[in-house]
Amino acid sequence: MKVGIFLSYIGLGSNIMHLAYCHEIAKKYGPVTVITICKNFKEAVSNDPNIKEVIYLDQYYKKLTDIFRLSKELYKYNLDVIYIFYPSLRFYLASKLAKIKKINSYPFFIKKNLHLVNAAKKFVEKKLNIKDCPTETIFYVNPEEKKNAKNKMDKSVKNIVVGAGSSGPTTKWGERNYIDLLKRLNTHGKFYFYIQCGPEEKVISDTIIKEIGENKCETLSNKKIKDLIPIVSNCDLYIGNDSFGHHITSQCGIPSLILLLDTPRAYTDYSVNQYQILPNEININKITHDVAISPNRIKVDDVFKKIISIIN
Repeated sequence: MKVGIFLSYIGLGSNIMHLAYCHEIAKKYGPVTVITICKNFKEAVSNDPNIKEVIYLDQYYKKLTDIFRLSKELYKYNLDVIYIFYPSLRFYLASKLAKIKKINSYPFFIKKNLHLVNAAKKFVEKKLNIKDCPTETIFYVNPEEKKNAKNKMDKSVKNIVVGAGSSGPTTKWGERNYIDLLKRLNTHGKFYFYIQCGPEEKVISDTIIKEIGENKCETLSNKKIKDLIPIVSNCDLYIGNDSFGHHITSQCGIPSLILLLDTPRAYTDYSVNQYQILPNEININKITHDVAISPNRIKVDDVFKKIISIIN
């Protein structure tokens, strides 16, 4: 029996958030086929034994008129069962036309205020007839690659992933805040910082490294996802914006401090390893993708104290 899972999320972090549910479905059926609109999810989960294959869908999913072409695409995969992690009538109808025998989908027309974690958890519990589906899992890293990365790191210091990059300007804390934080940490103890940001954000890491020093930090912006993962999985802490990095580190058992500026709480409270840092005088339930909170409402001193309380 070939079982497929459709993840209708472009962001890598949102896809990694759903690994726990992919793993739970794989417990019942064996390794699953994941269909996603995230172009680098395949690279990120290449070592996951619960995932048989990842299919990147880069077209036929946006318009109602795409249903017939999408159905022909799905038909090629020879799926017997599919789990659709999104309230998509279009994808449901395309699955019907593709003659997939058993189609499991979110209820339609519930896109507004959709809580990604609660919706996925309830969906899997109902469809698999299980109780208390876990919301986090183990992120698989190739043991040999992890060992090689560890051998290249100085484990006599605290190695910290600094998630200075993110998908949009409203989620960024800003280079100046990170510089001030890292300088203060260096006066407290011995640290080495891995600056995580995308290739197009290299100016962010360059700015930070210039002030902190090349002997104290390095950029990860020039590394592919598969090369970055073994490094961050060996670190002692994550601190930064909401990005795919904290979804990996938290599911590798690493304490992950996430700065919430316009990130809904669902993205940061599904793992015991996640710690939310809020702007001053802001209710976490009021933080959505639509808010525009000043980065400076998260104080460097507050972040510093939180880091010290965890690593000591």
